[in-house]
Amino acid sequence: MPNRFRIRTAALTAAAVVLPSLMAGCAGGFVDGELSSQKLIWKDCPAPSESEGGGSAPPPLPHGGRWQCTTMKAPLNWNDPTSGTIGIALIRVKSSGPPSKRIGSLVFNFGGPGGSGITALPAFAPDYETLRTRYDLVSFDPRGVGRSAGVECEDDQQLDAFFQQDMTPDTAAEQSTFLNSIKQFNKGCRQRSGRVLPYVRTTEAARDMDLMRKVLGDARLHYFGISYGTELGAVYAHLFPKNVGRAVLDAVVDPTGDPVQGSLAQAKGFQLALDNYARDCTSKSTGCPVGRTPSDVKNRIAKLLKDLDEKPIPGIFPRRLTQTAATNGIAQALYSKDFWGYLTEGLVQAYAGNGKVLMALSDALNGRNENGQYSNLIPANVAINCADQKPRYTVADVKAQLPRFRAASPLFGDYLAWGLLSCTNWPVAGAAVHPDVSAPGAPPILVIGNTGDPATPYEGARRMVQALGPGVGVELTYKGQGHGSYDSKNKCVQTAVNNYLLNGRVPAAGTVCS
Repeated sequence: MPNRFRIRTAALTAAAVVLPSLMAGCAGGFVDGELSSQKLIWKDCPAPSESEGGGSAPPPLPHGGRWQCTTMKAPLNWNDPTSGTIGIALIRVKSSGPPSKRIGSLVFNFGGPGGSGITALPAFAPDYETLRTRYDLVSFDPRGVGRSAGVECEDDQQLDAFFQQDMTPDTAAEQSTFLNSIKQFNKGCRQRSGRVLPYVRTTEAARDMDLMRKVLGDARLHYFGISYGTELGAVYAHLFPKNVGRAVLDAVVDPTGDPVQGSLAQAKGFQLALDNYARDCTSKSTGCPVGRTPSDVKNRIAKLLKDLDEKPIPGIFPRRLTQTAATNGIAQALYSKDFWGYLTEGLVQAYAGNGKVLMALSDALNGRNENGQYSNLIPANVAINCADQKPRYTVADVKAQLPRFRAASPLFGDYLAWGLLSCTNWPVAGAAVHPDVSAPGAPPILVIGNTGDPATPYEGARRMVQALGPGVGVELTYKGQGHGSYDSKNKCVQTAVNNYLLNGRVPAAGTVCS
């Protein structure tokens, strides 16, 4: 998920790039000699920790398959083997097919950054049953996430206050309060997690994945990356092109833009999704309960947000639905067409003075469960983004960009523009303006773009193909709605991906599914 809307784009992150030769000289012997020979001890998975979102231990899959968990040791600092190690939490379910047909492990990253693979893979695994016929399905908590040296910044009460505040300040007093809250949040991260903050960059996570490949016993890394996971996978391909196996990048982060360009693209993406929602709602024969025409729907939402800026309404007791929480809730509902019904219900309630549904959607975006406990999704998101991205913006920078952001999205523009300040006063310097994902020598990588994707706009897929280099990226277009393509259940997309991952058949470049 960016700092403000959870799913990261290149707008709000940029990966650190360190030449493989330099890294190999610093840490290669240590890893090859000690860590790459470690034996993983797989056991039944415990219930997810609070930092991973809480809940119950994952049950067996409907068609059989028991979840197993373990911890892999990795260097804290890949540049300095004497810095000690951290644990990287892994989860897997073994292949359902005959051993003779097994290809290896298929490693998933579901995005964020900050999302726990330990909780995400069991939740989404039924969608990948076909792939499990030839792969062990594997995921992990990247460094800084969940049980993998998870970053901590503030307690639950402090996070409640943080997410309730006005994140689109209109006055000098609101601006001062907003800037102070960022300063205090970032200070809390340094005080609670200062040891790991310099080492949560995407390049470090990519090196962890190559170590993971070795200890899993795979000659090549077979990989399925979604959203931010596409950037992680592409950085891996840049660092280890000869170690790439079959790789899919779905809901693609644009690796070429600076943070402002990426945030502008995302503002346009969410505005497009809102436009599509409004048209869909008003096209129904039963009528749209939140507006007569698409323009009416959007105008009423804009008025709601303006009213909430002045006077919040009751949400989930004792909290009230603020303008910020409502904006978050609307954004969460636009991630999938399956959520549009919840958005309609939430808007109907909010117009009647009840903010519970929109607040529940906002809580989901921020990693808050119904017991009031937060996962470390947002702290990890901010830590990884700020370690990766080099630019540090000022209030003057934001104000200069506000007209462009408002033109891109009257509803989300201000919110995303002010979000550029998330890394102000961060205790660790950022590494790069954008990641280097050039991967000469890598085999074909399937790159999937969704024309209606709000969080990682469609244009990013083509730019990723170009950045990977000639003969590497193979573009597939899905004319759909929502964030991602494979999980849309579109048969054309799933057939293309399955044939590639299971049988090695690369689809023709430029394939279009609708």
